Amino acid sequence: VQLQASGGGLVQAGGSLRLSCSRSERTANSYAVAWFRQAPGKEREFVATSTWTGDGTYYTDSVEGRFTMSRGDARDTVDLQMNKLQPEDTAVYYCAAGYSLTPYAGDYIHWGQETLVTVSS
Repeated sequence: VQLQASGGGLVQAGGSLRLSCSRSERTANSYAVAWFRQAPGKEREFVATSTWTGDGTYYTDSVEGRFTMSRGDARDTVDLQMNKLQPEDTAVYYCAAGYSLTPYAGDYIHWGQETLVTVSS
């Protein structure tokens, strides 16, 4: 597995979850890591991106101020701390790795498996 995503689950509105994305040696030369999500019946959308050291981070408008992407405690891991979760944040979340900080899925080379986030109202 080149990218491993974890941390999804069920939470009530207003609650918090933390997702983590770790990479293997095969993706060690990737510069950027991003989170995307896809809600039922909707297209995949960009959530946030940063370098693997947590620099250069930016977010989509809908999560700005609620989500924080940062370097994880474990080596080669990035976390996505999600606070003040709302039902509209319900989606499968993916982490992806590439060579530039962009919001475009096509720019990312490696993709991890999905992790489900469900926010109940």
